Order: sequence, then structure tokens, then C-alpha cells
Amino acid sequence: MSEVKIVAETRSEFGKGAARRIRRDNKVPGVLYGRGSDPIHLTLPGHELLLALRTSNVLIALDIDGKSNELAIPKSVQRDPIKGYLEHVDLQLVKRGEQVNVEIYVHTEGELAPGAYLLEHVLNALPVEAEATHIPESVTVSIAGLAAGDSVLAKDITLPKGTTLAVDGDTVVLQVLAAQAEESEGEAGEGDEAAEA
Repeated sequence: MSEVKIVAETRSEFGKGAARRIRRDNKVPGVLYGRGSDPIHLTLPGHELLLALRTSNVLIALDIDGKSNELAIPKSVQRDPIKGYLEHVDLQLVKRGEQVNVEIYVHTEGELAPGAYLLEHVLNALPVEAEATHIPESVTVSIAGLAAGDSVLAKDITLPKGTTLAVDGDTVVLQVLAAQAEESEGEAGEGDEAAEA
């Protein structure tokens, strides 16, 4: 996993007005916390942070006020629901060699068995524990030949070396369902009339 270096500044202004001013300058308010230390309130460059967050579980090397260097991973990212710009980010302090709990995306490959089947992602992301500087971006699961009633459990997924499950092994991650035939309009209409009578 690559590290992304970001220069951050501590901030002393809080509240909605201060956050608006920060965002107007194309920056993002954030909080750095973890390892029992007091939270550090930061202002981060918006464009660089947006690019960094394109990689899930990105490792961010923070240069804070030119005085301290910290490693962090994003824990919570708030975006504007309409325009999509970053509103706030929570970062968790990590150190090399430390195990952290994160979620990694589950990608599928292959084709289901022939027939009218639907694949349901019960979990889009798999909770795992990994070393902070070696967090995998995703796992790939083969769904080749699966049919209705088949499922993939967390323990069935091959994880990268150094990564362990942070969820019960019997947790269903993917399952295959038989596609439901839609009722014809005539049948639905008759049922409605019977209910009204």
C-alpha cells in the first residue's frame, strides 16, 4: 500500500461558520484521534485529500504544521449529499507494525450458473484486521457456477497474507437467490379487487 503525504495545519476555530470559511478556501476540516491522545483539529488541503481518498483505506502521512509527522487512516468521511465535495474527515492515528480494523471491498469474478439467479451482496465490505502499512484494498471472490441457495461465508474468502477476519467466519458475505417472477397486472388487479370487497 502506498503512502500519500499531506501537509496539514492545526486549527483553533470550530463550528459551522469556521467550517464554511475553511471549505471556501478549498480546504477540509478534520480531526485526528487515537492511541489515547487528545484529538487534534486539522485543516487539510481539499484537492490532495480528495485524490488520496480515491484509494480505500489509504495510508496518509501527515505533516502537521511542519513540526510533527503522523501516519493516519480515514475512519469517517462526510461529503455533501448533492455536490459530493468533502465536508469533514475523521482520521485515526496508526503506527507501523500496528494492527488496525478496517473494511475492505469485496469484488466478484466469474458467472453464476445458467438460470434466473440474482447475486446479493450481504456485505459490500469485509471487516478485517491488518497491519497499518499493509492494508489490502479489496478481496476478489469467485462466484463461478453458484446457483440459488449457494452462499459465500467470510471464512471461505482467501485473505491476503497478514490479514485476518474481524467478523465471525460463518457470516454470509454473498448469497445467490432465485429471481422472482413478476406478477402479471391482471393477477395483481384481481387481488386488489378481492381485498376491496
